[in-house]
Amino acid sequence: MPHLLDKVPAAIADRLRTRFGRQFSRFALVAVASLAASELALSIAYLAGATSGLSGLIGWLTGAAVSYVLSRWAWRRKGKPNLIKETLPFWAISIGTAAVLSTTTHFAGHFAKTHHLTQVDALLVVESAFLVANFVTFMTRFLIFHYVLFADRGAKTSGQVDAESLELAVTSVPAATDPAEPPPVQ
Repeated sequence: MPHLLDKVPAAIADRLRTRFGRQFSRFALVAVASLAASELALSIAYLAGATSGLSGLIGWLTGAAVSYVLSRWAWRRKGKPNLIKETLPFWAISIGTAAVLSTTTHFAGHFAKTHHLTQVDALLVVESAFLVANFVTFMTRFLIFHYVLFADRGAKTSGQVDAESLELAVTSVPAATDPAEPPPVQ
């Protein structure tokens, strides 16, 4: 990956080299794999005659299973997962995601039906709505996974403040000042 980072602007490359950036990159790969699996399952279920809401639920379940396995890889978790600290919270978050995705696909299917769209056009509307809802839930899930569920608790024991932040780094250049004026307080 160093060759790829050499081709992006330095500010972005520096961000991607932080723990947050590495985890975000890994989770983005997980999200793409999960999205592909869920969109495929959604399409098959919808074309097989399932309702749009049920198709969204089937798509979510398929994507959540893929996401669970790959999320452990993304956060470098090995061995047996802790039921209370990892597994149950992951599935609780996923159930919230399921509610958003199945509700979104239900309304998209209702829109397609009331507008008398063909099955292919209706499928495109339902899949598009599912895709947009996935993008909306992606960041929320990442932040919860990164800062709560899979947080690196070992690094916090030293009492040092983690320099990593969601804010962009801002640099300032001191203005030319009159030598008689005292320096600004920072």
